Amino acid sequence: MPTCLPTVLRRCHACASERFRANGKFRVNANHKLLDAWLLVLCIACGDTAKLAVLERMNVRSVRPGLLDRMHDNDPGLAAELLQDPVVRRRNRIALDWDDAWRLDTGGSDHLDREVIDVSVRFAARIPVRPGRLIAEGFGLSRAEVGRLIAEGKLVSAVRLSGRLSGDFTFTLKR
Repeated sequence: MPTCLPTVLRRCHACASERFRANGKFRVNANHKLLDAWLLVLCIACGDTAKLAVLERMNVRSVRPGLLDRMHDNDPGLAAELLQDPVVRRRNRIALDWDDAWRLDTGGSDHLDREVIDVSVRFAARIPVRPGRLIAEGFGLSRAEVGRLIAEGKLVSAVRLSGRLSGDFTFTLKR
């Protein structure tokens, strides 16, 4: 589950830092019947503001009223949705850093004493995380031990457990 908005990775034009913090603030500008809208992000090093384009020269009638209301209300949920939108990320040439912006909810520790454990992992948001890290945190193991269990065939899944995943998956752990 996400705990806060991710850090935006983009070069600051003022101090050359590469990390920005999104606080959910928007700026909307109208020029006759055309709208521009930006998500504002602050440089972590110098505090300078950068704008991430959300809408560019859109006709007022083509923008959903609910979306416009959420921008005017500075909705942090909308900011989270837009940061995860690949079109917005590509248009603004940004990447996201999810370190320390999520937590793992295991639903308790009564599952740790079983011989065979079937686990289904569900993401509350599309956060790219290494499955080995999730498994290590969920079972209180080291990541090296998780790698050993994968190599021995005691930790199996239909998806590849190396690399990063941001979608739901299942795995089986045999002790």
